[in-house]
Amino acid sequence: MVYCMKTTVDIPDDLMIQAKKRAIELRRPFRELVIEGLQARLDRHYDEKSKPGKGGIRWVFHEGGLPPDVNVSDRSKMTEWLQSGK
Repeated sequence: MVYCMKTTVDIPDDLMIQAKKRAIELRRPFRELVIEGLQARLDRHYDEKSKPGKGGIRWVFHEGGLPPDVNVSDRSKMTEWLQSGK
């Protein structure tokens, strides 16, 4: 079961009108449109944070071990390789 919390949010009139029209076009409750939009924005925020250079981890997989041009004993070369996006 999904629990929902009621809240009050101030939305500019023009945005509210656009959103209500869009909900009508989609034949969906306005509430669902708001929830979906908020969830999409939050998902995008966390996806952006996990991209390389944004503080996230970029996992690199290579079949059969490390790629031949990776030198794990030299930290600066390893960093260069990771930043190259190979």
